[in-house]
Amino acid sequence: MKEIESIQERGVLVGVNLKNDEHFDYSMEELANLAEALDVEVIGSVTQNLERVTPSHYVGTGKIEEIKAFYEEADANIIIFNDELTPSQIRNLERDLECKVIDRTMLILDIFSRRAKTKEAQMQVELAQLQYMLPRLVGLHASLSRQGGGTGGGFKNRGAGETKLELDRRKIEDQIAKLRRDLEHVKAQRDTQRKQRRKNAVPIVSIVGYTNAGKSTIMNQLLAKVGQQEEKQVFEKDMLFATLDTSVRHIELEDRKAFLLTDTVGFVSKLPHHLVKAFRSTLEEAREADLLLHVVDVSNEEYRFMMDVTNATLKAVGVEDIPTIYVYNKSDLASVEYPLMSGDNLWIAAKEGVGLDELLTMIRQHIFADYVTCKMLVPYEAGSVVSYLNEHASIFSTEYEEQGTLLQLELKAADYHKYEQYVVE
Repeated sequence: MKEIESIQERGVLVGVNLKNDEHFDYSMEELANLAEALDVEVIGSVTQNLERVTPSHYVGTGKIEEIKAFYEEADANIIIFNDELTPSQIRNLERDLECKVIDRTMLILDIFSRRAKTKEAQMQVELAQLQYMLPRLVGLHASLSRQGGGTGGGFKNRGAGETKLELDRRKIEDQIAKLRRDLEHVKAQRDTQRKQRRKNAVPIVSIVGYTNAGKSTIMNQLLAKVGQQEEKQVFEKDMLFATLDTSVRHIELEDRKAFLLTDTVGFVSKLPHHLVKAFRSTLEEAREADLLLHVVDVSNEEYRFMMDVTNATLKAVGVEDIPTIYVYNKSDLASVEYPLMSGDNLWIAAKEGVGLDELLTMIRQHIFADYVTCKMLVPYEAGSVVSYLNEHASIFSTEYEEQGTLLQLELKAADYHKYEQYVVE
């Protein structure tokens, strides 16, 4: 059977700089990176300074001719806008530009749909896509009739609904209701797992941050550091949204202290509202944490803006008032001194493995602050207590006295109170 030739998507980016936004250039650069993550070749961009977006076309109507001329001259086949467009804006733009129009939200949703590996992530992305599509059905009908076939690179949505039947509003609403039910079920399972972890009283450390800041690298390096190699490693790659699935790893330190390390999906500016809502249960992992590691790519000159975006997104899902260590990663590329600890700030280079000892030290200071050092004399008939302490505490010395086993040890406050009757000093 003859293979269908894939169509290389060649895109023109369009952005409106509202009220002289200082982060506008960066958001356009990020849009180009998002497009390239979908194998779209970016040909160039058209920008406009406005006080407010034009309700009918997003850009000023006089700009339409310039965009159209540039699009034709560049031999492009898609135009990508830097904000979420309303249904009527998409309709008007596609009519006047006579081509396929995509907005930033659709771009991010498409990347997420490719990167989602677990059933839960796939359902979350599909829910967000359907909620995005629902009010845009009329415009999408026109758009889909204009789209070519093509396989390979580019947008998956292309073949998503070439029949009117598939874009039937009721069908979409039914599918949204079903996905919501299924996700509620997954959420209930997740809550049960969380309660179990809480019961086991193992501290939880959650890694958060902007996409591509190095969260997975830090997780893998910490696993390697404590000798939990290959099979526990998580996927890492220098690209936007390399991982969407939450990983939970049990980290055991040499003195028998242990904690759970979880990572979350990376953030990006203008993350679609539907997507944040759909991923809420995944992001709630961070809400249960005892400590956050906010990973920052300090080599990017926009790193403070990225920190603001991360904090705002966390706040939107209710992650607030949790002790946080700010981990300024990629310090080797930023020409700053590292490893360096200052308060709750740490400068490291995770890829090189530099600063991990300092990171573990800071994590310890936060989550094991309530540990108690003492001596206990446990009668021989309470042998099970000694077994428990050998497994869950850090034993410095063991002596066998007449009255029982004398232990010098360090243990968590909860265990100290549980076995306080054996404390001798």
